[in-house]
Amino acid sequence: MSDKPVTLAAVTGAHGVAGEVRLKLFGEGVDALKPLRSFNGGTLTLLKIRGDNKGGAIARFAEVTDRTSAEQLRGTALSVSREVLPDLAEDEFYFSDLIGLSVVTGRGDTVGRVCAVENFGATDIVEIERPDGTTFMVPLTKQAVPTWDSETLTVNADFVD
Repeated sequence: MSDKPVTLAAVTGAHGVAGEVRLKLFGEGVDALKPLRSFNGGTLTLLKIRGDNKGGAIARFAEVTDRTSAEQLRGTALSVSREVLPDLAEDEFYFSDLIGLSVVTGRGDTVGRVCAVENFGATDIVEIERPDGTTFMVPLTKQAVPTWDSETLTVNADFVD
């Protein structure tokens, strides 16, 4: 996992007419992005960023100078190399480390793949996509998700519906 870029935000659309964009944040908030200057391998250079008072952010990139260019970024994930981020404590992880992991039960039954990690306020939630395309969510607690590694996330079978 150490060479995999970390996605910290995604562009949700344009803000105003001068090229600013709205961001959905996936981390510790807007302050975690302020020291960063370059995203997506240097293709986007952050000039300024501020909170939007709704849990997201408004950003300006050097390469985006008008509303049309800002709209074209809608859906773009903003990632950085792990080297520019602070070291993680032993019990910390990046949500992006879980995306794409194979999901199995403690008995070894294949369940699907992790397609998203969300937090709606109470705890982190793992969204799992089954092979048939349907999804379900499981709380990211020791009871529901006893273990995971770089390839597999194990879910307690009681939480698989």
